[in-house]
Amino acid sequence: MTETPISRFPVPPLGALPDDIRERILAVQEKSGFVPNVFLALAHRPDEFRAFFAYNDALMEKDGGLTKAEREMIVVATSSANQCHYCVVAHGAILRIRAKNPLIADQIANNYRKADITPRQKAMLDFALKVCERAYETGEDDFADLRCHGFSDDDIWDIAAIAAFFALSNRMASVTNMRPNDEFYLMGRVPRT
Repeated sequence: MTETPISRFPVPPLGALPDDIRERILAVQEKSGFVPNVFLALAHRPDEFRAFFAYNDALMEKDGGLTKAEREMIVVATSSANQCHYCVVAHGAILRIRAKNPLIADQIANNYRKADITPRQKAMLDFALKVCERAYETGEDDFADLRCHGFSDDDIWDIAAIAAFFALSNRMASVTNMRPNDEFYLMGRVPRT
């Protein structure tokens, strides 16, 4: 049986990567027990790898008005709208873990409007999907609605930036035919041993 490639583009061997990228990949492997394929696929272009993960970290790992689980909700909902297999599966796993809820990612990926989330989170995802699909239509009414749900201007920026950044990620994952790691499918669904 031939293993399915993780990308349409060449995946450089770990030993051939610049030290900083190799160290980052090894740190992720140590923490998670495997190397997510996105790291290997994007290592094909080292400068872009660095820029991509710097912006990812700036958006997804910061403290603020959005929880880390809510940030992942945005990724899963918009990635579903963009039909990005890799991001729905990988970020769905992260969402399940961050939300401590084995059902939430599937609910959001299928139809966030029927998911077991708060009205505030539904408003957040409504705006994220509008940015994802029709950013040109965003206006003051959107901001007023989000403010009524307790979002600050910084939070609104974060929602928009996450939706926009993952539009890039979704498109690159689709173009490269990036394959989700098998490990992602069970993460957050069953207790870790």
